[in-house]
Amino acid sequence: MKIRIRGNSVRYRLTKDEVELLCREKSIEERTNFSKLDFIYEVKVTDTEQLDIHFSDNKITLKISDSLIQNWETNNRVGFSHSVVTSNGKTIDVLLEKDFTCLEDRGEDESNNYPNPKSLAL
Repeated sequence: MKIRIRGNSVRYRLTKDEVELLCREKSIEERTNFSKLDFIYEVKVTDTEQLDIHFSDNKITLKISDSLIQNWETNNRVGFSHSVVTSNGKTIDVLLEKDFTCLEDRGEDESNNYPNPKSLAL
């Protein structure tokens, strides 16, 4: 699972195995150790209606409903997006999507990524 944070936007990208795990286990988590603290990011299935996101105790939790991800591992839907209004009236744009292979080799293992639709059109 990868995340990209830029300004007030957070983007999660999941490989095939991670999408399957999320659909089956209803939760997926990664952590990055920064010496004395872990930075944790997770996607969790809850009873929320739209995507929702929270940050607490060094953990970003992206919440999604079970009805939204139903059959996501087997259908062609790329992802989900939503703008979440924060308690101070600002918004955070959130995106959860399947991770596609890059069009150019970047030296990363992408064997578990989804085929890039743009490469199929070439």
